[in-house]
Amino acid sequence: MSHAYQRRLSLAGIDSTQMSEDELRAMVRVLLAEGIHGLCFSPYLPDQAPGTPVEAAAIVQRLEVVRPHVSWIRTFSCTDGNELIPPLARARGLRTMVGVWLGDDREKNEEELANGIAVARAGHADILAVGNEVLLREDLGEDELVTLLERARQAVPGVPVGYVDAYFKFVDYPRVTAACDVLLANCYPFWEGCPAEYALPYMKDMYRRAVGAAHGKPVIVSETGWPTRGADCGGARPSYRNAIKYFIDTCQWAQEDGVEVFYFSAFDEPWKVATEGDVGAYWGLWDQAGDPKYW
Repeated sequence: MSHAYQRRLSLAGIDSTQMSEDELRAMVRVLLAEGIHGLCFSPYLPDQAPGTPVEAAAIVQRLEVVRPHVSWIRTFSCTDGNELIPPLARARGLRTMVGVWLGDDREKNEEELANGIAVARAGHADILAVGNEVLLREDLGEDELVTLLERARQAVPGVPVGYVDAYFKFVDYPRVTAACDVLLANCYPFWEGCPAEYALPYMKDMYRRAVGAAHGKPVIVSETGWPTRGADCGGARPSYRNAIKYFIDTCQWAQEDGVEVFYFSAFDEPWKVATEGDVGAYWGLWDQAGDPKYW
């Protein structure tokens, strides 16, 4: 990042109050030209949703959009064709955090875990992420989750295994923390109603809390982001300027402090309206058609 851009930084990130949208977009272009660490990646096209089978051709199309700008992608599932993403990504020079989706359907959980283990054993997973916010949703209890994490670790020695949840869950559930090789912390100032001007220091504090619970284990920010449209969440307001500032601040902080961050998300996802309201559809760096939103 050039010194001109670095001078714009403060403890709360860039001072964007006097910056035009063209200047903000120029900063994004610089960041993405240099490459960011990682993106949360789902391959669903506008008329698709989880449970819809995805095909290799669609995955490749989406991967080619993000590939020039990232080192890693994070996936969320190992069923319905999502298990094809890691080998296709690795073939294109990307590293992978492979997600095993867990919920309250035990039979589906077993299919997800088996496929995730198979992907890792085939050499296509750099990190295996077993479960995403199942404690937050209360889909599984602590004992069952710990058992699944231990099964995964035994099945794929040499591949780090972690669990994804809100940062504070690693404080609340030390047995889950102990069962992980790496802590995968979701840090969302937006969903906690934090106004945009305080979002960067708030996220830093979230990360510090996860690091404190980790007792020396690696901590990765597995999700963070800010939506461009939709309803407010407390003091947090979706907008183009707030979202682009948050993206720039996050990437700058990650570079300066050496924090591994998977930004949420690669593409807008209309299907999320059903669970998160209108705001759920607008978290992508690219829109649902695959066109860039910020540059």
